[in-house]
Amino acid sequence: MSAAPIAASAEMLSLRRFGSDQIVTLAKLAIENAFQPIAEAATGTVFGYETLMRGFQRLGFSSPLELLDKAEEAGQLLALEQMINSRAFAAFASLPDFAARTLFVNFDSRLIGAEGDMVERLGSHLQRAGIPPSSICFELSERFDNGRMPDFSGLMKKLRLAGFKLAIDDFGVGFNGLKLLCDQPVDYLKIDRHFISGIDACPRKRHLVKHTVNTAHVLGTRVIAEGVETEAEFLVCRDLGCDLAQGYFVARPTVHLADLQPAYPHLEQGGHARRQPASLDSILIRKQIEQMPALWENGSLDSVFELFRKSPQRSFFPVLNANGEPRGVLHEYHVKEMIYQPFGRDLLKNHLYQRHISHFVSPAPIADLETPAEDMMKIFAGMDGSDCVILTENMRYAGVLSASSLLKIINEKQLKTAQEQNPLTGLPGNRAIRDHVQEAVLDGDRARYFCYCDFDSFKPFNDHYGFQKGDLAISLFASLMRRHFVGDDVFLGHVGGDDFFIGISGRGIEELRSVLTRLLGEFTAEVRQLYSAEHQAAGRMQGYGRGGERTVFPLMRCSVGVLALPEGLMFSDTQAVSARIAEIKSRAKESDSGLIFDTFRGEP
Repeated sequence: MSAAPIAASAEMLSLRRFGSDQIVTLAKLAIENAFQPIAEAATGTVFGYETLMRGFQRLGFSSPLELLDKAEEAGQLLALEQMINSRAFAAFASLPDFAARTLFVNFDSRLIGAEGDMVERLGSHLQRAGIPPSSICFELSERFDNGRMPDFSGLMKKLRLAGFKLAIDDFGVGFNGLKLLCDQPVDYLKIDRHFISGIDACPRKRHLVKHTVNTAHVLGTRVIAEGVETEAEFLVCRDLGCDLAQGYFVARPTVHLADLQPAYPHLEQGGHARRQPASLDSILIRKQIEQMPALWENGSLDSVFELFRKSPQRSFFPVLNANGEPRGVLHEYHVKEMIYQPFGRDLLKNHLYQRHISHFVSPAPIADLETPAEDMMKIFAGMDGSDCVILTENMRYAGVLSASSLLKIINEKQLKTAQEQNPLTGLPGNRAIRDHVQEAVLDGDRARYFCYCDFDSFKPFNDHYGFQKGDLAISLFASLMRRHFVGDDVFLGHVGGDDFFIGISGRGIEELRSVLTRLLGEFTAEVRQLYSAEHQAAGRMQGYGRGGERTVFPLMRCSVGVLALPEGLMFSDTQAVSARIAEIKSRAKESDSGLIFDTFRGEP
């Protein structure tokens, strides 16, 4: 028998010798609090820590849950949780930067209805440690059916009104995570490790995570990817919109708090190397964003009255917690009735009345500044009666967008897109092509194909026959593209001159090869009719190359280089795509058929 089982057996015997009523006494000697960093996916900055139990093996238990179950069976769960949490709070308060961080604490719903006022006890613990409630987030596990506990909703409301944050833990593998997300105004949703493990190689997991992220964001909830263990998993989660990441790839849990860092450069570097130029949506959104003053959740009601007095034209203001994260909005009508009642304002300010700003907050849709405008409109429409979308940058409040501002953005986007269309062909130009590629490389649910089309021997034709016939050749190809490629899975673009782009998703490679072969054949046959009878008979013509040398050129054709991205492949470095397409296009020009396929297996 190995040393570890012998030690475990000895500890178990020790626990049995003392009896189950001594669990808390023994736990004080054996249990330690470890902190695991939770980092912002976009920057690598540490957002907060989850406190985890370590040392349970010394008491003969195989997991923290087994110890908690034993404590609950012995009637000592409340005492054990109080001991563990008070130590975690004290350790958190000892960190030099704790005021800018959030501590995630597991909440055992079996404590609901336990003796005394739980919220009041928590407040006392935190007050002694000097920690504001908004720095604590309680994780609601799906391990227990919270819906069966009659006091659950009431306690959640009290915790939120007291300023605490709430998260759904292990989302997707327990009893009622979706019901919790629907019924409770939670701040964070932690996607279970089951859906994160191997997500880079599993389209089904990516599909589920992507739609979970979208649903959470519509409800103003931020998403944490749990159990991120590889760089590939991290990059996929970040690109799918997960706001935060936790796992061994970020940092391992540690009981040595001095080892904790304010940021993890390997995350920031990974994101920075792949950061794309600002999209048209982002540029337009930043132009329309309104820097509306905000209220602080832990501020006094006097600050509410003062803000409305200074801005009588405003009917609401965003409300932030102590970390600068949006919590919702406070409407004038929430406090107006009290203000105009006899002694109403004095009542609101009375400490015995115990009403705070948090009591008057309504949920509001929240979106990151980089969210596409159309998605933002869906988020806005998804919450009835919303006055605005609250915008964030790196999780912190950045301003608001009204419905009218959103409509302006979408209209201006459509106008700019129309302006950028090629006047000869009416096809979208380079910005739209770039945006299509950026979006397509992040969608690994289907196979994607980028087809770069370039005419061969166009310059001598254009020089000899003039620009009008050159334009006819360009218009002819655009017309043939539209004839052969139809459907929602098709994007057609005009790079400029005799260069075109075709984006295809979800089709089979042989089907695409067949359609492109017909397209090229028809173009070769029809463009031939633009030449003189002499040149048609000869099958060639003389002209000048790009270096000014006189030479013989074959009649015009189109070459197409096709870069295939297989299903399951996701990345965000579009520069690698551009470099690869340029290389394939050169090979296509040198080939007899003028058509070359290649597969992109990953970033170089």
